[in-house]
Amino acid sequence: MLEQLLGLIEQNSQEAIVQNPAIPNSQNEEVMQTLLGSITGGLQNQAQSGNIQGLLGLLSGNSGTSSNGLMNNPIVSSIATNAINAIMQKFGINSSAASGIVASVLPGVIGSLISKVSNSNDSSLDFNSVLGGLLGGGTNQAAAPQASGFDFNQIGYAMADGKLDMNDLIRVGGSLMGGSGKSDSGQQQQGGLDLGGLLGGLFGGK
Repeated sequence: MLEQLLGLIEQNSQEAIVQNPAIPNSQNEEVMQTLLGSITGGLQNQAQSGNIQGLLGLLSGNSGTSSNGLMNNPIVSSIATNAINAIMQKFGINSSAASGIVASVLPGVIGSLISKVSNSNDSSLDFNSVLGGLLGGGTNQAAAPQASGFDFNQIGYAMADGKLDMNDLIRVGGSLMGGSGKSDSGQQQQGGLDLGGLLGGLFGGK
């Protein structure tokens, strides 16, 4: 995932970073790497703190994909704040300039990430490779589903296609990463997720 994300950052940074007189050319790559770290760190924090519902909503496009919609998303807003602070601290750029860089680059990067992940015909990234890698603490796509113990593609693509929404997910699945290892009925959960109840409710009645 890191390589794909860095590629998306490079694609969206020509004007905001490469042609920005506030950033010496020798620091262009380092600024992009700083943005990469803020994005991956922010997504990983969300995943490992249990906000899988929020990440599924974001990556499936259910949170809106316009620039304003993305920047108002709490996950993206948190990433933006961290990125602005990191750029200011590392490169001595003032708040206005750092905010401008992030506002110019981040929506395009996240929007492109959503397009890739939510498109079942794009094999470069999917819900398993992103969420599984984040939950596993790494970005190894091949090991991602095993790291998470759950096939996120089933739910993610259904959300992207409009077959279910966040309310469905909340109603049926409850807190994806919360709770104990077993449901009230004693059914084994993985990472607090009642797999049988979730999949049965989401797909059995639709």
